[in-house]
Amino acid sequence: MQLMNVLIVEDEKNQRTLLRRTLERHDYSVQEAENGNDAVAKFERGEFDIVLLDQRLPDMTGIEVLTKIHKENPMIPVIIVTAFANVRDAVDAMKKGAFHYLTKPVDVDELLLSMKNALETLALKRENVELRNNLREKYRYDKIIYASGTMEEVLSLSFRAAKSDANVLVTGESGTGKELVAGAIHNLSPRKNNHFVSAHLAALPETLIEAELFGHEKGAFTGADRRRIGKFEFASGGTIFLDEIGELPPGIQVKLLRVIQDKSITRLGSNEDIEVDVRLVCATNKNIEEEIQSGKFRQDLFYRLNVIRIHVPPLRERKEDIPILVDQFIRTHAQKEQKNIGGITDEAMKILLKYHFPGNVRELQNMIERAIVLTRGELITKDELPISIADMPKSAVSGKLNAAVSRIEKEMIVDALNRTKGNQTKAASELGISERVLRYKIKKYKISSR
Repeated sequence: MQLMNVLIVEDEKNQRTLLRRTLERHDYSVQEAENGNDAVAKFERGEFDIVLLDQRLPDMTGIEVLTKIHKENPMIPVIIVTAFANVRDAVDAMKKGAFHYLTKPVDVDELLLSMKNALETLALKRENVELRNNLREKYRYDKIIYASGTMEEVLSLSFRAAKSDANVLVTGESGTGKELVAGAIHNLSPRKNNHFVSAHLAALPETLIEAELFGHEKGAFTGADRRRIGKFEFASGGTIFLDEIGELPPGIQVKLLRVIQDKSITRLGSNEDIEVDVRLVCATNKNIEEEIQSGKFRQDLFYRLNVIRIHVPPLRERKEDIPILVDQFIRTHAQKEQKNIGGITDEAMKILLKYHFPGNVRELQNMIERAIVLTRGELITKDELPISIADMPKSAVSGKLNAAVSRIEKEMIVDALNRTKGNQTKAASELGISERVLRYKIKKYKISSR
């Protein structure tokens, strides 16, 4: 275990020695400074995790030393040690950035607890900085784009989850970016140099799910003219992402549970167990607890999958992300369409900010792509937005929400079918729903299939 480095700043030699011996007995690495200038010089030369700072020093005050230390590194926690009469000064120091204060004579248990809390805070700060740096490098423009505090929390949790091999369940509505979160977990993990394999269960016919996940031998079923390895075998050493895990048929749930427990798979048509080493990340837009209550999902499998749970909030709950997402989508699709689009008008942006986005980020991206194709100027205006949101009356937003959602849903399905030239499999995948659901909605909205 790496030792934590402590700088003790104290002008009384006996007090310094007492503190040093106490901390060294608890596995801290300690350096001493007898005045403020000595402390600042040692801090600038060395690497410290925490500072114990006497409030009164012969050459400067503790607050002056604190200011110089935090100018060099504002993250490092500083604990003020003060005589009882100087508590007011210590509280003032805390307002200026000190982590805590202790009164003399120092209680050892209180000292150790304060240092433990300070170091945990420091670790979290460093973790968040590392997260931002990693995500800035990997996802700044083409992956995860956010400005909201809620998404900051999502990615902070993802970063911590990435350091382990624990199974992760990502929940959230369709279109919120659950697969991007799964990709972030993989790319920030020790498995990042191996495969990241996705399986979109809702898009797979039930009869093919087992063969797709676990592979098959030649002749295992009609049409199996050769051996084929499954996604679990291909992902071994890396991460497998199972999207819409709530769609997994009961029979395959049993087999997945066995894979998790035994870390091995068996291809269809074979009796041979094949060891696999995979990190499992699953996602669902269903209320999985309700699925368990209704008997559609195994509770024991849920416990195995739900080791770490990450919920991605819908776009309507993080509207501060909309402007930065719009900016990115304009850049991406304007370049793709080879158009010089500089942005979006204030009127159009206000319309987007008032809209509730049942399709979440995916719907916003489709809107901007559509607007880029349609616009003739250098800015996206209200006229390029779908009529269903550009001219939606207030009553539709408040009192007739279901009707508004139905209109938008129908328009999204028509757009997807047009883009995929009537290919329902591709359209369902693009919309993030199963083909069964798509066929139902085509019939419900009386959409002509081509």
